[in-house]
Order: sequence, then C-alpha cells, then structure tokens
Amino acid sequence: MNTSAAEVRTRGALKTFIWAAIVAGAIFIPLIIYNRGYFLFLGDFNVQQIPFYQLAHKAVRSGEVFWNWHTDLGANFIGSYSFYLLFSPFFWLTLPFPNEMVPQLIGPLLILKTSLAALTAYFYIKRFVKDTDWAIVGAMLYAFSGFMTFNIFFNHFHDVCVFFPLLLIALEELVTRNRRGFFGFMVMVNCMVNYWFFIGEVVFVVIYVIVRIITGGWGCTFKKFMLIAFESILGVAMAAVFLLPSVLAIMGNPRTDTDSLLTGWLMWIYGFDQRFPAIIQSFFFPPEMPSRPNLFPDMGAQWSSLSAWLPLFSSTGVIAFCLAKKKNFHKRMIVTSMIMALVPIFNAAFVLFNNSYYARWFYMPILMMCVATASALEERNTKRMYEGWKSGWNWACGFILFFSAAIAFTPVFDKQKQEYTFGLYGDKVGFWMLVAAAIVCLILSAILLFLLRRNESFKRITCLLLSFVIVAFTSGYICSGKASKEYDDWFIDVPINGAVTLPDDEFARSDFYNCMDNLGMHLELPNIQAFHSIVPVSTMEFYPYIGIKRDVSSKPPVKYDTLRSLLSVKWLFVATNEKEQQPMDGFELYDTQLGYNIYENQNFIPMGFAYDKAITEENMDGFSDEQIARHMMSVLQLSDAAIIRNSDIIEEMEEASYLLISADEVQFALTERRDNSCYDFQIDARGFTAKSDLEKEMLMFFSVPYDKGWSASVNGQPVIIEKANVGFMAVRVPAGEATIRFDYIAPGLITGAKISLAGFGVMMLYLIIAAFVCKKTKAVSAEVKKAVESAAADPTVETTQAADAVTGVRLAPSIKPAPEAKPAHEAKPAPEAKPAPEAKPAPEAKPAPEAKPAPEAKPAPEAKPTPEAKPAPEAKPAPEAKPTPEAKPAPEAKPAPEAKPVPEAKPEKESLDAEELAKYLESLQELPPIPNDNQTGEGK
Repeated sequence: MNTSAAEVRTRGALKTFIWAAIVAGAIFIPLIIYNRGYFLFLGDFNVQQIPFYQLAHKAVRSGEVFWNWHTDLGANFIGSYSFYLLFSPFFWLTLPFPNEMVPQLIGPLLILKTSLAALTAYFYIKRFVKDTDWAIVGAMLYAFSGFMTFNIFFNHFHDVCVFFPLLLIALEELVTRNRRGFFGFMVMVNCMVNYWFFIGEVVFVVIYVIVRIITGGWGCTFKKFMLIAFESILGVAMAAVFLLPSVLAIMGNPRTDTDSLLTGWLMWIYGFDQRFPAIIQSFFFPPEMPSRPNLFPDMGAQWSSLSAWLPLFSSTGVIAFCLAKKKNFHKRMIVTSMIMALVPIFNAAFVLFNNSYYARWFYMPILMMCVATASALEERNTKRMYEGWKSGWNWACGFILFFSAAIAFTPVFDKQKQEYTFGLYGDKVGFWMLVAAAIVCLILSAILLFLLRRNESFKRITCLLLSFVIVAFTSGYICSGKASKEYDDWFIDVPINGAVTLPDDEFARSDFYNCMDNLGMHLELPNIQAFHSIVPVSTMEFYPYIGIKRDVSSKPPVKYDTLRSLLSVKWLFVATNEKEQQPMDGFELYDTQLGYNIYENQNFIPMGFAYDKAITEENMDGFSDEQIARHMMSVLQLSDAAIIRNSDIIEEMEEASYLLISADEVQFALTERRDNSCYDFQIDARGFTAKSDLEKEMLMFFSVPYDKGWSASVNGQPVIIEKANVGFMAVRVPAGEATIRFDYIAPGLITGAKISLAGFGVMMLYLIIAAFVCKKTKAVSAEVKKAVESAAADPTVETTQAADAVTGVRLAPSIKPAPEAKPAHEAKPAPEAKPAPEAKPAPEAKPAPEAKPAPEAKPAPEAKPTPEAKPAPEAKPAPEAKPTPEAKPAPEAKPAPEAKPVPEAKPEKESLDAEELAKYLESLQELPPIPNDNQTGEGK
C-alpha cells in the first residue's frame, strides 16, 4: 500500500469523524444544556428509549439477565431487549457508568452514533470516488439524511446504520481483495446488533450481489460466490447465541404469524391511496414528525420511518448520476430499490412479507444514493454530468412544486359546514415549513451547481452550505417535536430522578391510571401498564382472550377491577390533578408522593394462590370477556390434558355452573384464593421462590407469563408446569409446608452458545487454512525471486521464464544490450558502413494485425560513437514469439542503407529486467487496488 495514499485515507477518515461530531454537537449540545444535561425529545424516545436503557443497564450490572420483573407482567430479558439495545456496542459503553447517569448518556451517544455512521459510510463511499473530499461529503449526507433525522425518535435504529456500511465493505473486500473472514464477522455483528433489521439486510445484500455480478467488472467468480455463501452461514452461526433466543422469543407473536402476511391485491397495490405519492415525496421533501404527518396525513405510515431525503441536494444528484451513467451498479441498485419501495410485496420482503407497512430498510438504498451524489459532485464539470445535474435539478424542482401546489390549493368540501376550504395538509404551519425547507435547498443547490461549480472554493462552499442546512433543519425538526419547558422539567424531576417509597415486605404489582407510558418502569416498580412491543407470547394471548387489545402496549381498562386481584396488583397511582380519583372500587388512599395519590387495593391477593376447581378452555369460551376475568378468580382454566393429569386433586366444572357470578360470589372467591395463597414470595436473578402451607394438595397458580424456559420443583422434586388461565403457570403443591422453586433460562440460549462456539471454531480453522495457503504462495514467490536474481547474470536466460509459473502471466522477453555495446556520449554520425546482405524473413513469423512501423530511432544524448559497423551476418530464423498485449511488432527487416548510431538498448514497454521483476514479485504480496467502477460509469 502506498504510504501517501494511506495517509490521505487516514486524514479523510479523521476529517469525516470530526466534521460529523462538530455538526452533531451543534445540534444536540444546546438542547442538552437547555434540559439540564439531558437530551429529551418526544413520544417513544422519552417513554421507551430512556427507560429501556436504564432498565437494561441495571439488569446487566446486577446479573438479572434471564427474567425481568419490570417489563409488563414479566418477560424474557434477552428476548425482549435484544431488538432494542442489548447487543449493541453503544449500550455496552454505558455499563462502566452508574445507573443514574444513563439518561444523561443518551445525548452523547447520539452524537457518537452519528459520527460513526458518517465514518463507516466514508469508508464505503471512498471506494467509488477518486477524491476523498467528496467521499466525506457523501458520508455526511448519509449520517444526516432524512432517515437518520426521522429516527432520532427510535434512536436504536441508528446503531444499525452505523454497522451496515461495514457489511458492504467486507463483501467488497472478500470479492476484490480475497480478504477472508472479515465478511463473516460483519455478518455476525450486524445480526447481533439487531436481528430484525438483519433480515432486511440479507435481502438487500442478495440483491446487491446479483446486480453487481450482472453489471460486470466485479470479478466475482463461482469460487468467490461460494465463499460469500460460506462466510454468511458462518457469520449467522457465530451470532446464534444472540440470534436463537431472540427468534424463539417472538415465535408465535401475533405480529409475526402467518395471519399478518400480505395477500390478494394488497400484494401489488397499497391499501392507502395516499401511500404511493407519500413514498415518492419522501425522496424530495425533508422528513415529518412521526406522529404528525402533514403532506399526506392519511397515508397510514406514520411510524414507518418513511424518509429518503438528502440534505441540501435532495435527490438532484441521484437523478443526475442515473442520467449520466449507463452500466453502473449503483445506478441499478437505486432503480431496483425504488421499484421495490413502490410495490407492496417487494417492500414487504424486507420484513418477512408482513402486512404492516415499514420503510425502515431505506437506509440501505440511501447509502447508494450518497455514493451517487458524491460521484456526481466529483464529475460535475464533465459535459455529461453537468447535463445530468441540470436535468436532475429540473426534475426535483418539478416534483417539489407539483406536490406543494397540489396539496396546498386543492379545494375540499366540508359537508357539515357546507363550505369549501383549500388544502389537503394536516397542519398548515407545519406543511409550509416543510415546503420552505425544500425550496430553500433547491435555491442553494442551484447557486452552488450552476454559478459556483468552477469556483476554486467550490468544496469549501459546499461544506459550509451543507453544514448550515443540516444544523438548521435538524435543530428545527427536534424543537418542533419537543414539549414545553414545564413538561421537560417535570420529566426530569419525576420519571427520571423521582422515587417512591412503598412497603417492601412482599412482592406486589402497581397500576397507573391515565399516567405517562412506562412510568412504572421509570420508577422501578413491577406493574401491569407497559408500552413494550416484545413481551412473552403468553401475555399477547391472555389479554385478547379476556377482551383487551394487546399490540404494542398493555393497558387494562378500569372496568376489569377483578383482574387487578388476579394479577396481584396492590398499588394504584392517580395524579393529584386528575378529576377521577376513584376509578375502581376496593382501593383506599395510602399516601401522596411525587404528585400522585397512591391507593391500596383492599382485595389484594399475594402472588401464588391455589385452586381445587378447573374448567376447560372450551367451556370458558362461553363467557363474555368481562365475565372471564371474574370466573378466573373462582375456577382455574386448564387444557383437557392438564385436567386429566390433575383429576385426583381438582374438580372439573361445567359452563352452566358459572354462567352468572354476583359481586358476593366474587368476594367469596377472592377470600378463598387469599386463604390458600403463599405466605412468602421472593424474586431473584434466576426466577422466584415461594412458600406455602396448604390444608390439602392443590394446584398453585402464579400470574407469571408461561414460557418454555421455566422449570419448577416443589420441595426439591421436579414438577410439571401447567399452562393455566390462558397465559400463566400452575404446579401441584402438597399439603403442609412446601417450598416452590421456579428457574428460568432463555430458550435457545444454551443451544445457541454451542452453535456459536462451533461457528467460531470453524472460522478459526478457515482463517488458519487461508493464512497457510497465502504463506505458501509467498514462499513460492520468494523462491522464484531468488531464481530470477541468480539467472540475471546469465545473458542466455530470460528473466521472465522463472516467473511464469507463479504469476500466470506471460511477460515480454527482456532485451539485453549486446555485449560489445557501451554507453555513448555526445553521439556523432557513424562512419559509412558497407551494405549488409539482404536479411531473410523469419519462418512462420507473421506481423500482428494492424501493426504500425516503429518510429525511427533517434540518437541518444550523450552517446559515444559506436565502433565501425560490420556487415550484419545472415539472419537466422527467429523463435516463434507470442506478442504481448501491448507490444508492437518490429518493422520488416530491410537492407540497411546506412548505419546509424546504435541507441542504448532498452526493454520493450512491458518487458522486465531482473531488478524490475523482483520488484514486481514483491508487489504480488500486496493487495491490488479496488476497481473503481464509478470513475468511468461503465461496466467492465
């Protein structure tokens, strides 16, 4: 590797990171200062990202990495948090810090993520542009794209954007430089960081490889294609310890089952009329607030991360690149991605064909768009690219003006008011701010590209304008979504830094009435109100069974008062300024803390209570939704097999016996459950331990979500865990004193660890073999080099013969000067020579087609006069020669009319003497440069 080239690349990487860090700091640091050291935003960022980080941080540091008691009714910790943050290196960076500092680290982590996203994008883009400065600009477009800005809301999406460019870099390295192992490890890392996004990356990489091969010039042989497949499998295997528990945790989740697949016309046409134009506008307009879409308010994709906008240039450079280039694989990737975005079934391929619309894979084609824009900027002064820029700007201007005018001035008839209004937007102010931002970028890009493109300071002006647009728009975007200062102060003082004091003599859950989402998680209280997408499948089954919707959150209505007793809820939080202070019967005021009235449930039942009656699911189905929760207090719902297994200790009840249940009957059932409950219940890092003292053998029920990772024992003896009341657990417990122990380990964790260990072993063996082969090749090259050097002294041996076996390339023979030739000085005309006899043509020698006669040799400067020329001997047949790719045939031999000074003999253009061949063999040990497809725009 050229040292100066390495220095240039290093400086480019450093510039990229520093520039991105400064720009990101200019965006986030003022907001952090404004909120007393915290970065706050809105919605999911405040109520999910911050508490999830803090909860996971505490769990990992305390070793509670199996079952988490503060996520909904309890959850598989690995399965629930691997999607969000658990295996992200950015989360690991927080572990050395105290738990109370974690919310303050979120802002600095966003700056770091943004800077690293720019850095990894730079390393990819610089492979396809000549000038590293334009690779830096492209990297900034990627790191501050509309997709990245939109997903500040879901800041764990940024983790994926950081590592994806490394996946493509590793793929390129494997194919073009035969660099083994790097791609396999990058597959593992991307799979580990976020398994759900990894599904989309697999789809994109498959398309990338196909398009790259079809375009040509990549050098992907069948052997290298098989290496790609082999390292991909190895990478997934090495990630199995992270992947397998995560996948098993969501198997059976209603959001991933076959009922959610696209079918019928929805495979080809979007069900929302506004979605198709919304996808197109996302390439030309800045992103909108997830919760407040303005341009197309009824597109049905508010939370889908729909944005592909690039700061300052929008899609102008992308269009210019696609118009100027012909057979270019980045162009083909962009066009292919656009088609996939517009066709539902192709778009759904990135999320396993789910019928929920998401554009969360857009960061991948955005990287291709950044390469296109950087390349278009680099070649802006060529005639073809300049014409492309003009056309691209016209197209972008046309789309922006058309969408703006159509949405702003379309008449709408209000049937209720019986009057016409104008405008299809959601919010008028928000709409015109977006339009203004898009038009300002159009104007700035036009000034830059059409007035200043040949200016010596073009790069500097581009960087300044780009920085200005990024900081101005992103800061405005965040500020438009933030709440009031009053709310921010309350959020810092109560959810983040607040704490409540409750009796800790027994385990009990809490409930929050009309409170902020995940307030219980912030306050570190086990509770039944949870805003979390990935919880045990049994929890997702239980709530719909009793008539409560459970998609992304658990929010049982207050009319299910008996449900609180079934789930061992003891505390109810109601804000002091809430009008309704008694939403449910049976709760009495206990205390007031942090601006909340805390009520105690008088019908509280401790965790773990026994039944001696059971009912099948079929018979339970006959009850109404509200009745089911009441009936579960008096009778345990079990499967037919479970009832048969325990028929000696339980009585099966018929539906007719429980058609009606009065308030008195409910109270009687509550008393009966309380009398047969555990007197001690303790949770720990691996599960829980309960103690009971029953009068007879019964089934002990625990409102802990059923999961295959649980194992149980009673008095040290293993017992069968029955799935009870749809989504919970029960075990047989004998009469008298009994100790019940439940242990949990995430399903697939041990098996995944074994697969990962085997994967690492195979990878190490693979790398050792690859290193051995490389070493052997180097040894052979060294031997050839030595042989060539020893043969150099022998004028009868051509130096290229020894190299042919190693290099596989037939080099032109080295031409050595005649032994009598000497360096000449101050050339003078040679004395007249006698005519030489006519030379005979060499047998079988034919001139190459289209050969041109070599130019007449000129006297070399500072040459000494050659000795008197002698008649040339009769020409002998020349050996059959193979012309080299660029060698030109010598002119046909003719009688020399007059001897001329003999110039110093030099090798032909591609001939090598001993010293040059030695250098050539040394260069074989270094990696060849990456082919730069975009420099010409044509496939090779």
